Amino acid sequence: MTTIPLSILDLAPIVAGSNAAEAFRRTLDLAQHAETWGYRRFWLAEHHGMPGIASAATSVLIGHVAGGTKTIRVGAGGIMLPNHAPLVIAEQFGTLAVLFPGRIDLGVGRAPGSDQRTARALRRDPSAADTFPDDLVELMDYFRPHDAPRRERADGGTHIRAVPSAGQDVPVWILGSSLFGARLAARLGLPYAFASHFAPAQLLPALDAYRSEFRPSERLARPYAMPGVNVFAADTDGEARRIWSSLARVVLDLHRGRPRRLAVPEEGFDAALTAEDRLIIDSMLGCSAVGSPATVRAWLKRFVERTSADELMISCQVFDHTARLRSYEIAADVRV
Repeated sequence: MTTIPLSILDLAPIVAGSNAAEAFRRTLDLAQHAETWGYRRFWLAEHHGMPGIASAATSVLIGHVAGGTKTIRVGAGGIMLPNHAPLVIAEQFGTLAVLFPGRIDLGVGRAPGSDQRTARALRRDPSAADTFPDDLVELMDYFRPHDAPRRERADGGTHIRAVPSAGQDVPVWILGSSLFGARLAARLGLPYAFASHFAPAQLLPALDAYRSEFRPSERLARPYAMPGVNVFAADTDGEARRIWSSLARVVLDLHRGRPRRLAVPEEGFDAALTAEDRLIIDSMLGCSAVGSPATVRAWLKRFVERTSADELMISCQVFDHTARLRSYEIAADVRV
């Protein structure tokens, strides 16, 4: 089996007792290490109103990370397009592409990345997600060269020229956790990233739909799928389970309407879980490799064989920064 590329999804987590400034320092430090370990991409996700996530101004943070690294691709995983005018996103990522040529990715999704109150504060129209396919086509059109023919706008209006976006090489990905995104990515001939690191239920049906319905495009000749996985790797299985407990606790509390920051790992966490707790955790973290290097490698091998993934996007939300770095280092060492 050919070794497949590994990439990183980061949320710039604000852990208990810390702040956003420290989160940003740790994110850049992780990206710099990831570059030396051979990771292909470093993506940041748009979330709003979450006490433990600092990546709200996603394009700004992408510029910070790209400016502090040299070769790794940096991008959005993703921008929630219904929160924004397509022209604004084109201008932001066109600017990033000019500043960091050949290194910027743009993953887009249609989820709000927030609760309803935050969505209202963003001035987001409740029906904005309904126009996601048309907004995505409009967004991609802004990156076409100045002299390229323009598609008709859905509202019959005339496209303007986006500066400095026109002609910039910005790969556009569709992110999703359902069949909708898979089929849209297939229809438009775009690479597809599935959010199985927090919504694993429809992973295999979505990948099947994407590959079977894929239409080649000027952007992509064949399907390219990158599912997300959580990796909690440590020198022993027991230590890996311990560091995993911080995120598992967040998942339980989020399910019960009590969002919180990552806290110190809990000793004896596994033993105290009820059957209901385990179902809740598995519904979100079912695609997780937790263990020693040998355990993680075996899990990743099975996952790649089951999904035929072209690339893996790894997420690792761990309280201790040193432990998080070690987890990503192990993942890079045992890649399959």
